[in-house]
Amino acid sequence: MSSSNKKFRTTDLAYIAIGSVLIAICSWISIPVIVPFTLQTFAVFLLIMVFGGMKATCSVAIYILLGAVGLPVFASFGAGIGVLFGKTGGYIIGFLLMGPLYSLITKLCGKKLWVQITALTAGLLVCYAFGTAWFMYIYMRDTGEVGLISVLSWCVFPYIIPDAVKMALAVFISKKFGKRLYH
Repeated sequence: MSSSNKKFRTTDLAYIAIGSVLIAICSWISIPVIVPFTLQTFAVFLLIMVFGGMKATCSVAIYILLGAVGLPVFASFGAGIGVLFGKTGGYIIGFLLMGPLYSLITKLCGKKLWVQITALTAGLLVCYAFGTAWFMYIYMRDTGEVGLISVLSWCVFPYIIPDAVKMALAVFISKKFGKRLYH
């Protein structure tokens, strides 16, 4: 049976739940600005590298569902469907796209380190694009016209270096300890 057809084991389900908790904890470590600086992306990167794209996506989905039903798992202990439909909700939903894209790229191109880093970067870029488009839509609906460069300067440019550091840290930890953390 191929790994893509394999059912989740009970331990996989437990790890997926732990992954959701890790994302929540990392979201609470936040600096509140227009789009809060958090460690969520670090958690998503780490889960993708350790669990693989699809199981990490399950962790993200559970995290989002927990927040949607009112548990304070989002940045600054935010909760509720309103957060997802607010200005920053697109970035949270964008996390769901990162794992499947990582899986697709590594399936097509292999699991060499440069491919994994490229896949993580592609996932982050898709998350940025989805989140920024959503932010712009909500901002213009609620406040008025705004230019793309302005939104990028608020929502993307300040996060590029911190997200690159988070990605590097997640890759390092997964390569150093990944087999001990999961398998």
